[in-house]
Amino acid sequence: MAVKIFSGRSTQYLSDKIAHSYGEPLGEVLYQTFSDGEMSPFIAESVRGHDVFLIQSTFPPADNLMELLLMVDAAKRASAHNVNVVIPYFGYARQDRKDKPRVSIAAKMIANLISAAGATRIMTCDLHADQIQGFFDIPVDHLDGAFIFVPYLKSLGLESNIMFASPDVGGIKRARSFAKFFEADLAVCDKFRKEANKIESMRLIGEVEGKDVVLVDDLVDTAGTICKAAELLKDKGARSVRAVCTHPVLSGKAYENIENSMLEELVVTDTIPLKHKTSKIKVLTVSDLFAKAIRKIHDHESISSLFMRL
Repeated sequence: MAVKIFSGRSTQYLSDKIAHSYGEPLGEVLYQTFSDGEMSPFIAESVRGHDVFLIQSTFPPADNLMELLLMVDAAKRASAHNVNVVIPYFGYARQDRKDKPRVSIAAKMIANLISAAGATRIMTCDLHADQIQGFFDIPVDHLDGAFIFVPYLKSLGLESNIMFASPDVGGIKRARSFAKFFEADLAVCDKFRKEANKIESMRLIGEVEGKDVVLVDDLVDTAGTICKAAELLKDKGARSVRAVCTHPVLSGKAYENIENSMLEELVVTDTIPLKHKTSKIKVLTVSDLFAKAIRKIHDHESISSLFMRL
């Protein structure tokens, strides 16, 4: 059974690198767009009996999600043996619970849509909450951005003085896993907010004086939290502050906030393309990680070797 890899339009930049790392060219997808904007993707080669991998992140606009669903349906109706959906950034993952009355649980709804379209397996990276894996009734391969970040952090030569911090209480587990791997201490920035993207106050739990602190998070949106946390850590005596965040959503005034922040650098991956270049943002690629995972899945091998055992 041969592998065929296809890409949605919004993630073409990353899919090219994944296909190159895997050693196979991307398959061809053609698009017809009606005058009202309605799209119709067409897989321009036979996939009958093949192991198909469709790559598309679901960041805005919503057309990216719709395009992915149509590609899944097209592959299924073309008699692909398996339809593996590769979503480097799973959008709508922040809506994973009912935290106030009369709201949707969007992450579950998106999971239902992808399964209903005909996907047989999902591959993604650093979901906002681990339990989202349980929203799917098909296998989920949840890759870990630590596979990318740990080698980079080691290359900085800070191990003797490194310390990790979570920018909020919800990210403690993620930051603690890094601290455990490096045998380092952990601090927590406890924030309070009345509404999304607006922080009322923040206080530090832990001693960071003289330390090279690394903030750990799954994504950075407006960068308000991460920048305020960096300022707090510096005020408390940290020698340097940098951050690692897998998904660079970076909306609103994020780029301006980062450029004017106390951060030495913000290290992200290319699950989402940057809109602007700035000297404070360093991008690491996840292409090799996804290519290795695709090969192991196709060969029916375990992907546990792709985790850092944090």
